[in-house]
Amino acid sequence: MTSALTHGWRLLRWGRILAKHGALRGIERDPNTPAAVRRLVRVARFGARVPAVPRYADAFQAIGPAAIKLGQALATRPDLVGEAAATDLARLQDAVPPVPFARIRAAVETSLEKPIAAVFASFEEEPVGAASIAQVHRAVTTEGRRVAVKVLRPGIEEDLHRAIETYEWAAAQAEAFGGELARLRPRLTIATFRQWTLRELDLRREAASASELAENMAAEPSFTVPAIDWSRTTRRVMTLEWIDGIKLSDRRALIAAGHDMNQLASTLVRGFLRQAIDDGFFHADLHQGNLFALADGRICAIDFGIMGRVNRQARLWLAEILHGLVTGNYQRVAEIHFEAGYVPPHHNLAEFTTALRAVGEPIRGLPVKDVSVGQMLDGLFAITRDFDMVTQPHLLLLQKTMVMVEGVASMLDPDINMWDVSGPFVKEWLRSELGPEAWLADRIHQDLGTLARLPELLRRIEAHYPAPGAAPPPPPLRQVEVVRIGGGWRYLVIALVALMAGMEIARLFF
Repeated sequence: MTSALTHGWRLLRWGRILAKHGALRGIERDPNTPAAVRRLVRVARFGARVPAVPRYADAFQAIGPAAIKLGQALATRPDLVGEAAATDLARLQDAVPPVPFARIRAAVETSLEKPIAAVFASFEEEPVGAASIAQVHRAVTTEGRRVAVKVLRPGIEEDLHRAIETYEWAAAQAEAFGGELARLRPRLTIATFRQWTLRELDLRREAASASELAENMAAEPSFTVPAIDWSRTTRRVMTLEWIDGIKLSDRRALIAAGHDMNQLASTLVRGFLRQAIDDGFFHADLHQGNLFALADGRICAIDFGIMGRVNRQARLWLAEILHGLVTGNYQRVAEIHFEAGYVPPHHNLAEFTTALRAVGEPIRGLPVKDVSVGQMLDGLFAITRDFDMVTQPHLLLLQKTMVMVEGVASMLDPDINMWDVSGPFVKEWLRSELGPEAWLADRIHQDLGTLARLPELLRRIEAHYPAPGAAPPPPPLRQVEVVRIGGGWRYLVIALVALMAGMEIARLFF
């Protein structure tokens, strides 16, 4: 168990690193920052030579892999962190210093239990991308297929466990203060973060996610997923089809190649909606470094370590909320929040409807470039506070991904109207899910399920209320002390148990 002193020391060290790189300058100068926090920032940078231009990527990189993941998310939101900060943080997408090839070779050969030459005809030593969790090398299989080989960074598991352990400790301290901090539920938030970050440490699960997503996206041919080479995939190594394309982060190259920026942005938004609303299984790390534009205009996604799931009821709520915001039906949006339990029932529905209208009307129908995200978030945060809405950790992945998708889409086409793109898709899905045909299909499915369960239900009732004259139920088993037995006695007991089990089976069936 790590001591509180160790956790406190880590937090102070991370704050010092951020301050030394100038990454806390904005917090210190923001008039909304509490005075106590500003004083802590000044203490953190005391005696440090703070650069004139903040080096955000260097600071997050110096802290470690978990901080890099946060920086990658912030890189998609220049409207929140500023253009300069977003450009600097974009270096974290795939420009993290790579692990020396000698260590990568050892990791691959240990994981595949074969020399590299026995599995690959060629294997490039220089990685094509190095991220916080793993790095990717280009290779050619012995069958002549071009592939990308993703390899976990040696020692990454220990680094992530240490950082997340301190995050959990800090969240517990914050929640103990009660009030606003308790309402935000930081402990559950960090628990969710832990779940979808540590999941990335098993590349077999990532490969399975890619395979499942590829099957689901067959209905959206403009959005594709590379095929997995399962014979060369293990817990620490994943091999998949090589993709020739242009990263969505390289806007100039996309324009030079003749790509339609509006079409790419619309394809991305529709692809995400197909995943999140139609299938309930979505790629939850859709930053521009993980997205490629292919020559034929399709978008291809990579890096499937973080995936999200949303059950059907939550998807219906989400779709109705989006449709209500698109059409201005704030009454229905408010009702859904009460039905889902997001707003405690003691609040007034009409008042909540008015609060939603105050936030939604100023931005409805505007292109992304004309929306003041800062003002919108400030309004939404005020609503959550005024109406005692607690954080919903199971929706954090979805919320995070929606922010990413909006950021990438607006980078591709600042004039894109998110409402116009998402509205027709959401409306059609709601019609198919809430129309009379869907209602009838759901009713038939539920009734048939109930009929199928009736025999088992009757057997349980009969067992609980036996018929008159029936044999009494067997007495409950006694609590028996377990003792250690060894040598031949152990085998004798096993043989006796097996013999009695065999006799009982013979009695039942013969």
